[in-house]
Amino acid sequence: MRAAQRKEMKMLEILHMNKGAGETSYAMNSSVQNRIISCGEEARKKAIMEILCSNWVEKMSIADLGCSSGPNALRVISEIVDGVYATTGLLEQPAPNELVVYLNDLFTNDFNNIFASLPTFYRKHTQDKGTSFPSCFVSAVPGTFYGRLFPTNTLHFVHSSSSLHWLSQVPDGLVDGCGRGLNKGKIYISESSPECVVDAYSEQFKNDFSKFLASRSQEMVTGGRMVLSLLGRLSMDPTTPHSCYQWELLARSLMTMSSEGLVEEEKVDSFDAPYYAPCFEELKMEIEKEGSFMVDEHEAYEIDWDAGWELESDSTMGRPLSSGERVARTIRAVVESMLESHFGCHIMDELFRRFAQMVEDHLSNTRTKYINLVISLIKQDTN
Repeated sequence: MRAAQRKEMKMLEILHMNKGAGETSYAMNSSVQNRIISCGEEARKKAIMEILCSNWVEKMSIADLGCSSGPNALRVISEIVDGVYATTGLLEQPAPNELVVYLNDLFTNDFNNIFASLPTFYRKHTQDKGTSFPSCFVSAVPGTFYGRLFPTNTLHFVHSSSSLHWLSQVPDGLVDGCGRGLNKGKIYISESSPECVVDAYSEQFKNDFSKFLASRSQEMVTGGRMVLSLLGRLSMDPTTPHSCYQWELLARSLMTMSSEGLVEEEKVDSFDAPYYAPCFEELKMEIEKEGSFMVDEHEAYEIDWDAGWELESDSTMGRPLSSGERVARTIRAVVESMLESHFGCHIMDELFRRFAQMVEDHLSNTRTKYINLVISLIKQDTN
């Protein structure tokens, strides 16, 4: 097995959101992702409308790629099912006889959490719908979306939210000839990163996104729609704070622990996040190069780092969480599996305590925001 294949297999094994429903779980700390899902709501409605207006579909196949788990996992699918029923009613045409829904994520995803919520989902979509409401079949499809997942020419609508900024692997070319990390004291692209590090990340994203498009091109029917939502940036510069500053603060938290002998500095230098926040120009370049899709529309949204959180209280301290603590919990729920695999579980509580304080200090001076990109694509006839 080639080195690149080994790196990708390792990533498939360790990249997953925190499971269960505890204080640090993704299920309890995914309000930002929920806000991001809301950004794509109008694009999803339009896509469903266009699919159903173009011609009647007897069996409509829908895929949500990177569905994760927790309360957000079935939200998009629920909205799409409601949208199909509402749209066909508006058009005064029969709904598809069947809806086939595929929920995809990596093998280590907490699918059991999703399955436990399905009875509620089915009850919601069978009550008061009448006999014209289509049968809905939901199944899980584990695996990476940077390759084929579904049969040829079967999907009518593909959706992905908060997933495509995750790379298939850590980019190659981030170490020198002696195996030492080139991005010293950092865990992602930074203003101080060597140009070769920035280039390696950019190249990895282009390769991955190209594979994603090529795979979906084979799986989708001509005229099918795809709505993608991912963290990105508005600037052509990958080091802009909107796209990388949360990683900068996490790296600083690790380095403060290193200065106190709690973490080896070499450990920090050798950890690189499998993440990339692109700009629209990069997305459109790869879409045009692959050639199977046409960009319908795109939009960018600013999202607060602690968006969607109410004044939650810490169950152990009985007080409202600070902005820094809310952000730290959100990030921990997403990246802890990777950090734990590299640094060990024993530093996680202290690391995210320090990270929360750094975020709090940062947000007291400037309200840096995430940039969420939403792009709608139409599958073209390539014959």
